[in-house]
Amino acid sequence: MLAVALAVVAGLIIGSFLNVCIHRLPRDLSVVSPSRSFCPACEKTIAWYDNIPVLSYLILRGRCRHCHAPISIRYPLVEMATALWFAASIATLGPVPIAFRLCALGAILIALTVTDWEEQILPDEFTIGGTVLGIVLSLLIPIHGGIMPILLYKQDERVGSLCEALLGAGLSSLALWLLRVVYEKVRHREGLGLGDVKMVAMIGAFTGLQGVLFTIMLGSVLGTVIGLGFILFARKKASTFELPYGSFLGIAGLIVAFWLRARI
Repeated sequence: MLAVALAVVAGLIIGSFLNVCIHRLPRDLSVVSPSRSFCPACEKTIAWYDNIPVLSYLILRGRCRHCHAPISIRYPLVEMATALWFAASIATLGPVPIAFRLCALGAILIALTVTDWEEQILPDEFTIGGTVLGIVLSLLIPIHGGIMPILLYKQDERVGSLCEALLGAGLSSLALWLLRVVYEKVRHREGLGLGDVKMVAMIGAFTGLQGVLFTIMLGSVLGTVIGLGFILFARKKASTFELPYGSFLGIAGLIVAFWLRARI
């Protein structure tokens, strides 16, 4: 119970930092300088007591203390989502190394999902940086499922895990990149961004080939169903409407990662 409570606190803190990244990275702003958060409307520095995750939003009733500009509901939602993910990871797996990897993947996916939805961009800091982190963690916290650990069962467990992470990252991103090239040749317009390609590489590095393939399939289904529903509801033109595929990949990645949590 104490471990879950600590996970909630850690999730709220990490979620608060993710909000900083979601706002600053698409605008090419540093996430470390200025170190203190500021109001996007009046640019006043936010005091520590106005920057307590979720609680400060409720106390301030969703408005800046200085200029009374509305604060996006996204801030407490990201903090609560991250806290819930951390708590669920620890509650189901226990305070073990694999739960740490699941928490890290969840935090990255939450940030990418929201950033792509709001800004239609998938920052390299999360995609490329996340890919590197996933590969490093595959050595420190081996992947238990997948193809390579089975094929290389006589070898070191970490070797199989590393190969699975590299296979998941490399094969999935190559397949999506080829799909992107073919679509552009046929339709003469961009169908997938390079950010989506790098995002699946990150997911593959964390989950291995099995996890990333399930993610791509589920993300495509979610994107098609929800995207078509939105196009019909909002009366958008399907040929020109840009779907934030990264957001659906992120949601699918969270579902698949939690489903395979004991094996990745």
